[in-house]
Amino acid sequence: MGELTSDFALALGADTLWTALLVALPVLGLSMVVGLLVSILQVVTQIQEVSLTFIPKVLTVALTLMAFGAWMLNTVVQFATTLISNIPAYF
Repeated sequence: MGELTSDFALALGADTLWTALLVALPVLGLSMVVGLLVSILQVVTQIQEVSLTFIPKVLTVALTLMAFGAWMLNTVVQFATTLISNIPAYF
């Protein structure tokens, strides 16, 4: 029987956080780039419209989820499957 040590718990927590970061990275990264580009456009043109920053980011998030959604779901399912299948080894 395995033993649930603090090292194992820390490793499991680190794997969980890395998986969450990996899954969220495309959405966060692309929305940040679009937000930065829109902000630069606003500074250059001096247009301070709130919807000008909101709508492109929402569209970017939607398109990113459509493009990377299957990969994101597969990554989370693979992590969960590995985690659940290893439950007997934890005790």
